[in-house]
Amino acid sequence: MRGWWQELAGLVLPVDCAGCGAVRVLVCDDCRGALSGGAAGPVRPSPRPEGLPVVRAAAVYEGAVRAVLLAHKERGALPLAGVLGGALAAAVLTAGTGPGPGEVALVPVPSARRQVRARGHDPARRIALAAAGRLRRAGVPARVAPVLGLRRAVADQAGLGARQRRENLAGALAVRRDGARLTRGARIVLVDDVVTTGATLAEAARAVRAAGLVAGAGAGEARGAPGAGPGGGLRAAVVAAPADSFVRAPRAGAR
Repeated sequence: MRGWWQELAGLVLPVDCAGCGAVRVLVCDDCRGALSGGAAGPVRPSPRPEGLPVVRAAAVYEGAVRAVLLAHKERGALPLAGVLGGALAAAVLTAGTGPGPGEVALVPVPSARRQVRARGHDPARRIALAAAGRLRRAGVPARVAPVLGLRRAVADQAGLGARQRRENLAGALAVRRDGARLTRGARIVLVDDVVTTGATLAEAARAVRAAGLVAGAGAGEARGAPGAGPGGGLRAAVVAAPADSFVRAPRAGAR
């Protein structure tokens, strides 16, 4: 069954590895390894946007990782959502949301409608759906809660600096009317494919807090206080981050 699916995919997708160009494979073992989450760690953009929650990335946005993400996001290579979802799941697991009480609600950062129409899909939401499946198989009850929406038009972020991105996004996101129902009792994790300046995730966190979906929201929570109860301890997870924003997690037992 897998063989005929690969042949069918080859009719509409490049048969070479999306990461490095190796022939006759969607993602080769080496590129898959770069997206395994083995190097998952915290992301600390500088300057750090106000209200940015603790963020974990699965990989550095460069080389094969960048190529795979762009193939999925901009060229419609939809089967890549599986491997990218696995990477996102790894980032979620290192963000302090392992097995425990309550579900994890993955809240994807929404794309503008014009971008969804142009691409034919919503990349962050598709990756989040794949990640939720991976998390459930790992014993973590997870669901996707697409509760965020744009309430006004925003400019394309490409080419904008950190301050310009913050201004462009300020107040742009809001929680949909059914947001409280879809996230009730869950530990909320904001999800995106790539983080650059952190402005998008900071705005998403502001909208979630403003809607009262996170218990005990405040400055202390932004530092990721451990042991937060259901609905508290807002986190964010992304597939990749630029090398200059990526901080590797310390090894176990390291001082």
